[in-house]
Amino acid sequence: MEKVMSAIKSFGLPRLIISLFLLVLFIIAPFAGINVGASITDVLGRFGQNAIMVLAMVPMIHSGCGLNFGLPLGIISGLLGATLAIETGIPGPVSFLLAILYSTPFAIIFGWGYGKLLNRVKGSEMMIATYVGFSSVAFMSIMWLILPFKSPTMVWGYTGQGLRTTIATDGFYHHILREAFVLRIGSLSISFGEILFFAIFAFIIWAFLHTKTGTAMTAVGSNAVFARASGINIDKQRTLSVIMSTWLGALGILCYQQGYGFIQLYQGPMYMAMPAVSAILIGGATVNKASITNVIIGTILYQGIVSMTPSVMNSLIHTDMSEVLRIIVSNGMILYALTRKTGASR
Repeated sequence: MEKVMSAIKSFGLPRLIISLFLLVLFIIAPFAGINVGASITDVLGRFGQNAIMVLAMVPMIHSGCGLNFGLPLGIISGLLGATLAIETGIPGPVSFLLAILYSTPFAIIFGWGYGKLLNRVKGSEMMIATYVGFSSVAFMSIMWLILPFKSPTMVWGYTGQGLRTTIATDGFYHHILREAFVLRIGSLSISFGEILFFAIFAFIIWAFLHTKTGTAMTAVGSNAVFARASGINIDKQRTLSVIMSTWLGALGILCYQQGYGFIQLYQGPMYMAMPAVSAILIGGATVNKASITNVIIGTILYQGIVSMTPSVMNSLIHTDMSEVLRIIVSNGMILYALTRKTGASR
């Protein structure tokens, strides 16, 4: 009995409850007339689309900056890269590489300024980050109207200026990763392209955190006093972590766009930090400790709940409760983790 309780405590009670709930949904699915293979395909697809944005939380958590509620700033960097790539008019896979290339300098510049701001408000990073995210989205809502884009794919047809609210990625990088290295078994379809893309950057972050600089960054987040006494430049490490997080946010939205099939501007990025924050907390991370395992587990659990709940509930009670349950899971897990900063398994 003690071993069982120890295993439950190690895995984390919240994760256990959510995992069991997700398992129950998969068990009920066939009896509700839902194709389990198609459901697993949907969950894996959502994982591939969203995992890098969840991964973007890891650097800032390690440096002690907390959860990146300012993720929309990184998303905006990715949107700028995406629109510039489409503006060039080069189709196919090259457009995806151009979007990554164009978004990188924006992510570095925005991340640097964002990091400098957070260094001035130590102790209130997550609150300030929220306002940074919201204000940047509001500012860019103006800029999308006045930036001199000319591509007929993106601008409003009746005025010839200002970008549309939603831009299709058809002809450019639509499903460029989703349709790469696909394994199909009946109704089950696994896209290894998206998973491999995530795995590459997950490995990069894991390897970085095991370097001298990465260890210094972790030391800053674990014990700033000890880090300062060891000669580590705390502000520099924090700024670096914010730049990395912002860049991963830019890559994450590009991966999301290719799977979703559209670029969403204006108010689209406003609340996109919330699912990423929820996912990593569900995965067992706290505001001062996170790992790649937390990213993987959390993204699968969160996207599994979001994907399975509406289809199962609609089939059983003919009422769409997906939004209600999404809000309960997201905000409930954020509240739970923020009130237990020393460990999400308690």
